[in-house]
Amino acid sequence: MDRLVVLCAALLLTACGFHLAGKRPLPPALASVYIDSVRPYQVSEPPVEAALRAGLRRRGAEVAGEQDKARTIIRLSEFKDRREVLSVGSDGKAIEYLLVSSVRYEVISNGRALLPPDALTASRDYSFQPQQVLAKEAEEQRLREYIQSELAELIMLRLEARLARAGDPATPADVVPPAP
Repeated sequence: MDRLVVLCAALLLTACGFHLAGKRPLPPALASVYIDSVRPYQVSEPPVEAALRAGLRRRGAEVAGEQDKARTIIRLSEFKDRREVLSVGSDGKAIEYLLVSSVRYEVISNGRALLPPDALTASRDYSFQPQQVLAKEAEEQRLREYIQSELAELIMLRLEARLARAGDPATPADVVPPAP
C-alpha cells in the first residue's frame, strides 16, 4: 500500500511538469550560447559569468568560445560590488554590513533581443566582529560568491520564463525554409 502511494505521488509530480531545481530541460534557444562580458580594465572572469557558464553547461547547453559559433548571446556588463555599513557599535565601529552586487544583462538571438537590457541586484547582510577579522573576511568572500551565483540563476530563470511565454522567439516564425 505504501509503495502504491509513493508511486502515485511520483506519477503526479512528473505529470504536472515538476523538475528538480537545475534539472529542467533548456529551451532550444539556449542550446548554444556565447557569454559576452563587457569588463574594461579587469583581467579575471567575473564570478557571475563563471556561475552562469557552469549553470548552462550543467543543464546541457554548449557554451561556445566564439560569438559566431553560438545561437544566442548573453551580454553581461556593469558589474558592481559594494559594501555598506548597516549598524555601528557603541565604540563607533561597524558591526553589521550589507553586501550588494549588481549586473546588467541582455540576451540576443539571430540579431533580435530575446530579453532587452535589464539589471539585477542581489544583497545579503552579515555581522562583523573585530576579534574575528580573518574569519569574517572569508565569510564575506563566500557571501559574495553566493550572491554572484544567485544573480546567474536569476538571469537563467528570467530567460527561461521569457522563452516559455513566447514559445521560442529565437526561431523566426516568418522565415520560410528554402525549397529542396
